[in-house]
Amino acid sequence: MVRAIVGANWGDEGKGKITDMLAEESDIIVRFQGGSNAGHTIINDYGKFALHLLPSGVFYDHTTSVIGNGVALNIPYLINELKDITSKGVPMPKVLVSDRTQILMPYHILFDQYEEERLGGKSFGSTKSGIAPFYSDKYAKIGFQVSELFDEPDAIREKIDHVLSIKNVLVEHLYHKEKIKAEDVFNELMQYKEMIAPYVCDTSAFLHDALKEGKTVLLEGQLGSLKDPDFGIYPMVTSSSTLASYGAIGAGIPGYEIKDVITVVKAYSSAVGAGEFVSEIFGDEADQLRRRGGDGGEFGATTGRPRRMGWFDAVATRYGCRIQGATEVALTVLDVLGYLDELPVCTGYEIDGVVTDQFPTTRLLKKAKPVYTKLPGWKCDIRGIRRYEDLPENCRNYIEFIEKQIGVPVTMVSNGPKRHDIIFRR
Repeated sequence: MVRAIVGANWGDEGKGKITDMLAEESDIIVRFQGGSNAGHTIINDYGKFALHLLPSGVFYDHTTSVIGNGVALNIPYLINELKDITSKGVPMPKVLVSDRTQILMPYHILFDQYEEERLGGKSFGSTKSGIAPFYSDKYAKIGFQVSELFDEPDAIREKIDHVLSIKNVLVEHLYHKEKIKAEDVFNELMQYKEMIAPYVCDTSAFLHDALKEGKTVLLEGQLGSLKDPDFGIYPMVTSSSTLASYGAIGAGIPGYEIKDVITVVKAYSSAVGAGEFVSEIFGDEADQLRRRGGDGGEFGATTGRPRRMGWFDAVATRYGCRIQGATEVALTVLDVLGYLDELPVCTGYEIDGVVTDQFPTTRLLKKAKPVYTKLPGWKCDIRGIRRYEDLPENCRNYIEFIEKQIGVPVTMVSNGPKRHDIIFRR
């Protein structure tokens, strides 16, 4: 059986915790897209971790963690993450890397930095992790696949010369920087080959055999629906699909294998980076929510940047669940809201004087103003509660209001940062 865990909004929904928890009953966890540009924060018996490339199931000795072919693979970053978790007492996990995964190169990071610098005030708010240049190269067919590391040296050098004949035109004439040297790139690739060789295999075949044997597979997505390049707040999006449907492609399995799409939804809204955010709040109101939020404040797991804050957006979340094909929802960080007298929920957008409950394209989203419905708060700490019926009535009313708004059953409610701070409603 295959389940996908994905985000409904801008990312930062708490997918890492949900994946970590559900990995306990899974055999294989697959990271299927994105790179080291976003992170999943996990708190367990070993401590607190911010994972960026490693799947969130690496803390169990019975699981296999797979880096799928859809990932932007920063090889030194992956190896350093493995060293970091094992240095903190985590047993060395079993990790497999697809031989079809493409390599994020140091010049991708440079190009990301150069472009953000060139754009200045019109930049995309990139994490400068090289993701957009990486995926540009992948689809322009000038990227390096892991399998190519094991090609003949002359063939590798020939390809490097071809790639740099394109890259150095931009470096020299658009960005006015120092040219990239072919020998430096070749030496980097040879170092990467040595680092990654122990982990490389045909992961698509591995997953095919595992599914035939009845294994449970968990697909782990990065970011959320609104950062998808097709269905998100384009152009302020990421460069790979964040949708569960892409999980099949990014892992190398048939689409019909995905039986359950667990879409993670935050009990309020937050975002890192530029782009439309209709229910965003500012000033002291935002600062208070940011300080109380997450598992130690709402700051990016990768960049450390303060997250933009907002109230729950039912319009965006309903849309995000729909395009994910959500079969169930995990509602996270509900405990954070216990300090509020009332809880605003964005239930509509006013655009040119007309109120809609449909999520539009960016052109119209720029004009949207939030229409709020306010619910009474519960004014107490709900951490430690394990039964749904033991939650305060106003807390249950908030959950059930959200459930009705998004049209997908809320089967899990997270009321604390730890792995088992969860209430099941199945």
